[in-house]
Amino acid sequence: MDTSVSRPELLLVADAVAREKMIDREEVLEAMEQAIQKAGRAKYGHEKDIRATIDRKTGEVRLSRWTEAVEAIENEDTQIPLNIARKFQPGIQAGEYLIDPLPPIDFGRIAAQTAKQVIVQRVREYERKRQYDEFKDRVGEIVNGTVKRTEYGNLMVEIGSAEALLRRDELIPRETFRNSDRVRAYIYDVRDETRGPQIFLSRTHPAFLAKLFAQEVPEIYDGIIEIKAVARDPGSRAKMAVISRDASIDPVGACVGMRGSRVQAVVAELQGEKIDIIPWSPQAATFVVNALAPAEVSKVVMDEEAGRVEVVVPDDQLSLAIGRRGQNVRLASQLTRWDIDILTEAEESERRQEEFRRRSSLFTEALDVDDVIAGLLVTEGFHTIEELAYAEADELIGIEGFDDSVVGELVRRAEDYLRRREEGLDEKRKELGVSDDISGLNAFSGQMLVTLGEKGVRTLDDLADLAGDELVELLGSEAIDEETANEIIMAARAHWFDGEEGGTEGGETSPEHHTP
Repeated sequence: MDTSVSRPELLLVADAVAREKMIDREEVLEAMEQAIQKAGRAKYGHEKDIRATIDRKTGEVRLSRWTEAVEAIENEDTQIPLNIARKFQPGIQAGEYLIDPLPPIDFGRIAAQTAKQVIVQRVREYERKRQYDEFKDRVGEIVNGTVKRTEYGNLMVEIGSAEALLRRDELIPRETFRNSDRVRAYIYDVRDETRGPQIFLSRTHPAFLAKLFAQEVPEIYDGIIEIKAVARDPGSRAKMAVISRDASIDPVGACVGMRGSRVQAVVAELQGEKIDIIPWSPQAATFVVNALAPAEVSKVVMDEEAGRVEVVVPDDQLSLAIGRRGQNVRLASQLTRWDIDILTEAEESERRQEEFRRRSSLFTEALDVDDVIAGLLVTEGFHTIEELAYAEADELIGIEGFDDSVVGELVRRAEDYLRRREEGLDEKRKELGVSDDISGLNAFSGQMLVTLGEKGVRTLDDLADLAGDELVELLGSEAIDEETANEIIMAARAHWFDGEEGGTEGGETSPEHHTP
């Protein structure tokens, strides 16, 4: 009995599908084999291990049943005892297969339909895999596509053989596209999902603007000019920081182009979005000043720990520095990655005077000195009584009008003030019931001990029960960091372990190990 059938037309169909779907011919033939295999299992039993092969040269179709030879049977439908298998095929080993040829299938209408569905499904899966493999490495590229359809304001864009999604919130405000319109967008993400590869496009992404300039400015494409940062308010305004690797090339001028030709090409693509091109600087203060252009800046004060920068501008420059609805300072903040506070010169002067008065008042009250001496101390940079108490004598004698006797008296008064303050805090600590054990750790100031007492941490066990972040939250991150807090808590827990080691007979802990 002939157990194969020659079907050369299968090879022609496979070639046609492979060309049309732009997938590998081998993958199409594998899909056909799986379809024939499914039809074979429907005829001979779904539980059987039925396999189909198509000869890649002749199109000959072979169908066979595979049965595994095993020592102990677990599945009677797909396995056979090794001793019986050797009657049919001497020398067969455990784990090898008996292969029985089966007669070719006469495809009926239902079997043919089932086979077609399997082939279509498999071809679709291969097509999706090809699309994902093609686009997963193209994230960060600009593509041109055609609007295929609109769904609730979102655009389905045809890019080559794939379909991409351009969501409504990724479109520049007030721009509209109709079916068959050409659109240029930036691929910002490609995901392999169950429904197929999802390609996400954007026209509002900051990198879209950078890529457009790379297409318009050869120096950027060649790497001579580098775009360091971009901030956008899509459709309205953008800021772009650039730097040149060649000292002879002006990065701003190269990006603007002759009579603004290069920047205008980008502006036209972005629906009239105004673009400020500024020189990037490794100096944070200079970069912030450049980013706030066209506003003029009088003074910059950086707070690196907080990531904030205070910018002082002339009174008539305030509205320009802030921009319409805060746009200029917001974009400058995004560009530089610093939180920017804008002050006028008048506001800064008033605040400085208030700070001077507050600090002068502190010295006047604490040291019982007149306004002149207090003012001199503040002017020389002394902010707290502690700084004065621990200052070197030479540092104080250098102040105009201060001699040895004045300096000695000021330091004595500062030390007396600190001692009285610590005594007062210690009294309050005792009133709040904070134990001497906590004070004895020598890890907290008097004010910190009072704060702990007010927050209910009064015994060594109360402190030991805390986590590091909880202690930081109680005292404030300005007073203590988490690493120090963890060390203090471990020191507070030491008496627990001392208790385990120093227990009396019968396993009881001796009294001296208990916190009073």
